[in-house]
Amino acid sequence: MNHLLYFPQHLLRDHDANMVSLQRPTEQEAMASDSHGHEPEWASWSNEKLLSLPMSQLGVTLDGAFLSGQIQQLYAELEARRLLFRPHFWLSNEWFTPDGVPGIAVPFYLAHPRLAKLEMDQMLDVEGGTPEWCMRILRHEAGHAVENAYRLRRLRRRQQVFGRSSDPYPKYYSPRPYSRSFVRHLDVWYAQSHPDEDFAETFAVWLTPGATWADRYKGWPVLKKLQYVNELMEGLAAVPPKVVTREEIDPLHGLKKTLREHYERKRRHYGVERPSLYDPDLKRLFSDSPAYGGNMSAAMFLNRFRKEVRRKVAAWTGEYQYTIDQVLEDMIQRCRQLHLRLPLAEEQAKLDFTILLTVHTMNYLRSGRHKVAV
Repeated sequence: MNHLLYFPQHLLRDHDANMVSLQRPTEQEAMASDSHGHEPEWASWSNEKLLSLPMSQLGVTLDGAFLSGQIQQLYAELEARRLLFRPHFWLSNEWFTPDGVPGIAVPFYLAHPRLAKLEMDQMLDVEGGTPEWCMRILRHEAGHAVENAYRLRRLRRRQQVFGRSSDPYPKYYSPRPYSRSFVRHLDVWYAQSHPDEDFAETFAVWLTPGATWADRYKGWPVLKKLQYVNELMEGLAAVPPKVVTREEIDPLHGLKKTLREHYERKRRHYGVERPSLYDPDLKRLFSDSPAYGGNMSAAMFLNRFRKEVRRKVAAWTGEYQYTIDQVLEDMIQRCRQLHLRLPLAEEQAKLDFTILLTVHTMNYLRSGRHKVAV
C-alpha cells in the first residue's frame, strides 16, 4: 500500500540516538510552545527522546494545512453530491471508523511533519501521507461513516447487494486479483474482505470527483453495486442524517502509552515469523555449491538492492514497507546462515528475487497477520 511521502523527508536521521537518555520527557517540555502557534518543543527532539513521550502529550490538532485541507476537500465532495452529512474527525493512533459512529479517526502522525518522519523511520511508510493517498482513505472511511449516519446496513436491499454486516470479519482473506465483482480502490483488493468494506470501497469510487465508473466498470458485475450506491445516495440528497453523535473513540489525548510502546506493538503486528520457511525458495534461486565460491554472496546482493525491491513489492502488493523489510531481513539472514551465493547474472537474479519476495509477501497477507486501513 507503494506511495510517496508528502511530508518533508530531508530532515537528518538521528545519528547520535544511542547517546540520548531514555528518560521520559516532562509534560512541560512536551507541550512547550507559545500562543502564536510556534513549533512544539518535541519537534527538535531526537527519535529516542520523542519515543519516550506519552501520546496524550503530543498536543497536535487537525488544524494543520495538510489535514484541514484534505477534510475540507472531502466535505466539498459530499456537498457536490448534495449530501448533508459531514463526518466529524479526531486524532487517534490509526485510521478507523467505529461501528455506529458517523465520524472518522485519523492517525496522529499526519498532524505534524516531525511525527510523519518518525512514522517513516519506525515503519518505513506513512499511510495516507500524500494528498491523493489521504483522500482515497478518507473517501473509504466516509463510506463507513455514511452507513452509520443513515443506518444503511439495516436496509434489506443493501444486504442483498453487498451482504450482511453481521458476517464476522475473517482472520484472513484470499483476494482474487482479477475478480470483476468488486471495485478497485484501496490496495490488496480490500473490497473483497467483508461486505462492509465492499460498500465502503464502492462508495469511495462513486464519490471520487471525475470518476468515470460507468465506463471503467462497464460490463462488470460490480457495476450493479455502483448503480445501487448511486441510487441510494440520490435518495439521501438533502436528507439530514439519523445519527448525529459526535462521539470519539480512543482520542489521542486519552492514549497514555508512549510512542515507543505504540511502535513496538505496531511492529510486532506487522512482523513476520519462521524465516526457515524461505529456505527451499532461497536454495532454488541461490547456491551453496563450491563452484560458485568466488561469486558475490546472496546476502550482499540482496542488501545492495534492498530499497529498490522493497519499494517495488510494496507498490505491487500494497503491504507496508516495514513488513516487507522484515521478510527481506529474514531472507538475508538465512542466506548468510546457509552460505548462499549468486549463481546467475545479477539482472536475472533481481527479477527472480522480486517475484519470490512478492509471492512470500502475498502469502503473508493471506496468513491474516496483516492490517489494512479501515
